[in-house]
Amino acid sequence: MSRANPFGDLDDFTPEAAAKPVPVQAIERIAETSGFPSRKAREDKAEAAPAPSLLPDEPRMHVQRRHRTGRNRQINIKATDTTIASLYRIADELDLPLGAVLERALDALERQAKDAASR
Repeated sequence: MSRANPFGDLDDFTPEAAAKPVPVQAIERIAETSGFPSRKAREDKAEAAPAPSLLPDEPRMHVQRRHRTGRNRQINIKATDTTIASLYRIADELDLPLGAVLERALDALERQAKDAASR
């Protein structure tokens, strides 16, 4: 028994003709009437507002911190801007990685819970 070649009879297949290029002015006119913003840089730099920063008071938030600590697990926690700013501020003041600050905070919370339970 022989199998039919799936590519053997492609005579009825013809590719479509290449699309005609659309003039740039027509595209811009359609985008403007449809309300699509342009990706082009504005001519007037005074109109462009700077992008808002999440934490303007924390300049080191976006600075990369590299500590070789053996911590290789990552967690993603939602928090308020104030909480995040406090975490980064404490880490900077103690010159510790964020994981070490979290460990110390959890240890302190456990000690506090044990002290409250023993009373």
